[in-house]
Amino acid sequence: MRRVRVKVCGVTSPEVARAAVAAGADAVGLIFAESRRRVSVADAARIVAGLPPFVAAVGVFVNAPVDEVVSLAHGLSLETVQLHGEEPPDLLEVLRAQGLRVIKALRVGADFDPADLDRYREAAAVLLDSKVDGLAGGTGRAFDWERARGLGDGRPLILSGGLTAENVAAALEIVRPYGVDVSSGVETAGQKDPDKIIRFIEQVRAWESRP
Repeated sequence: MRRVRVKVCGVTSPEVARAAVAAGADAVGLIFAESRRRVSVADAARIVAGLPPFVAAVGVFVNAPVDEVVSLAHGLSLETVQLHGEEPPDLLEVLRAQGLRVIKALRVGADFDPADLDRYREAAAVLLDSKVDGLAGGTGRAFDWERARGLGDGRPLILSGGLTAENVAAALEIVRPYGVDVSSGVETAGQKDPDKIIRFIEQVRAWESRP
């Protein structure tokens, strides 16, 4: 059985983190960029302290100064950071030298070039998100998953953008990624909904068990 890793992003409280862990999430995303889901450093520390072994906390940054990324990551004992802006490939080498694993997000729009994945071959994984002008992420919109078909062959690929319990199985069938990243798709009225988190992860696990 192929196991798909699940990251619940935009977690802002220990209570939501516990709900995600109880539902079977492999990772929680802590956003340190300008966003309605931005988490304070104090709350991030409480979230990280409450995570059990084998569940990762991932710090999410958008075009942040490298010193800020390193300082927050080391201060919170984060092993993985996600770069969700226009960060250049050489920044990955700098962060890797600081002992950090890097997920690099690429936005898929009309001008998306799959060759961009090769520019970030030093990344531990590449995340594909929907491109919406003026927004770095968290758009709640899906892109054409056919554009990502086969891109995960030989590299860890994480699928994001508009995923919900209702469509994630179809997305997995087409893209067959290493992992999925969900945020708005498990929210109700802008807040993380434990029941939606459960249903989302149930659908991922059900897809895994298909023959």
